[in-house]
Amino acid sequence: MSSARPRGSDRRSNRSSTFLTCVAAVSTFAGSALADGFPQPGQIGFEEGVTSVANEAHFFHDWILLPIITVITLFVLGLLAYVMIKFNERSNPDASQVTHNTTLEVAWTVLPVMILVIIAIPSFRLLTHQVVVPPADVTLKATGKQWYWTYSYPPDEGGGFEFDSYMKPEESLAEGDIRLLSVDNEAVVPLGKTVRLLVTAADVIHSFTVPAFGIRIDAVPGRMNETWFKAERVGTYYGQCSKLCGKDHAYMPIAVKVVSPEDYAAWLAEAKKKFAAADLAPVRVADFDAHLVGQR
Repeated sequence: MSSARPRGSDRRSNRSSTFLTCVAAVSTFAGSALADGFPQPGQIGFEEGVTSVANEAHFFHDWILLPIITVITLFVLGLLAYVMIKFNERSNPDASQVTHNTTLEVAWTVLPVMILVIIAIPSFRLLTHQVVVPPADVTLKATGKQWYWTYSYPPDEGGGFEFDSYMKPEESLAEGDIRLLSVDNEAVVPLGKTVRLLVTAADVIHSFTVPAFGIRIDAVPGRMNETWFKAERVGTYYGQCSKLCGKDHAYMPIAVKVVSPEDYAAWLAEAKKKFAAADLAPVRVADFDAHLVGQR
């Protein structure tokens, strides 16, 4: 005689098993989605950051902005529901003639200011980390053009060459390539090194954006903007131009390959032969103090 399990226990066991299966599936999907430097179909949230600035920006969004916005939204929703129920014409046929409430006006002025101050502290810290460029190990210049990118590596850092990076057309995609993101020539940078990125444009305004690095900076003709990043994981990370720059705006992706310092040195030696250009001038940032000393 076999003992029978209660049906309620079976249902609870099945529900628990189904829940755990769903959690495992979601975790697996999220892990695979965040493991690469490009967005996945159905992905929710940011790409996983591979720089300290990107991770700080994600923390600022997820744990400071979102909770505050959620609380404010629920609070306003509660006020609206309270007003609709308490002060509708049926519940309150005689409308109040009160037009001012000093305490309320002070509260709804001071409270938002305090919230903005709370947000401003980590916001200014993040902004400082983004715009203050630390001493760089590598300098890379990116020039936006209609509709591709040109990357230049300065001679004084082992480079002395530049190359164009075009999106691969669909008919040329190989196994492992990504539609609308893979390019023929990727920019290459070393792992764990501070990369100073100089960005400009040759025709119209473009924008250099790589979400995994936490960088987005405009490429403006006649102006040299700069930002920086230090990748903490080997891989290929993708971005796109984020300015409406013309009819092929959607077809000028950015691909940056992060490799070990040894592989980077080997790539530099190979790239110098492949992309060598004798007339490429060094990429330098103007030294204002030295210029002033020379004027004296």
